[in-house]
Amino acid sequence: MTDWGYLFKIGIALFAIVNPIGVVPIFITATDGWPVADRARTARIVVLTVFLVLSGSVFLGDRILEFFGISIPSFQVGGGILLMLIAISMMHGKLSHTRQTPEEAAAVADRDTIAVVPMSIPLLAGPGAISSMIITAQQNQSWWGHVALILPVAAICALVWLTLSLSTGIANRLGTIGINIVTRLMGLILAAMAVEFIAHGLGSLFPVLVS
Repeated sequence: MTDWGYLFKIGIALFAIVNPIGVVPIFITATDGWPVADRARTARIVVLTVFLVLSGSVFLGDRILEFFGISIPSFQVGGGILLMLIAISMMHGKLSHTRQTPEEAAAVADRDTIAVVPMSIPLLAGPGAISSMIITAQQNQSWWGHVALILPVAAICALVWLTLSLSTGIANRLGTIGINIVTRLMGLILAAMAVEFIAHGLGSLFPVLVS
């Protein structure tokens, strides 16, 4: 039986990590002067790439961890720290370099690559989102549990597509201040989730802490 409440919670957390509204100014700047058709095509490629990356994290993430000999508790702590760094950056209204390096920002000018890098990876489907999906998949190890996780991923991708499609109107309505406020709120939610990841990981690595 599908736990819709649990999937909804995962979707909210994933939305906070992906933060499509915070990427609106970057998308508008990168596609400034483009025809409407080109903007729409870019938005579709972004959504498809994000969906494939996050879905791949659900089904293949644990095997990647096994290949490198990384335990789930260690990954939870590492992923939680990474999420916290992103959250702190978001609460300061800045874009963390864990999501975009200066070199990747320079690639925005390249119309052929913008949809994949940096818009999809690492701005939307960045290390934080990938870490979150791998850890969540580990908590739902059945085949149907993995399949069910595709639902919140698909829902977030639909919201990403809608946000990018309406990017110009959103930016005009929210303005720079509005977008910064939303980004800070998403950062606060993300920080709380990062604490949960770190606490669970440390509890498994050091059982004496919870005894």
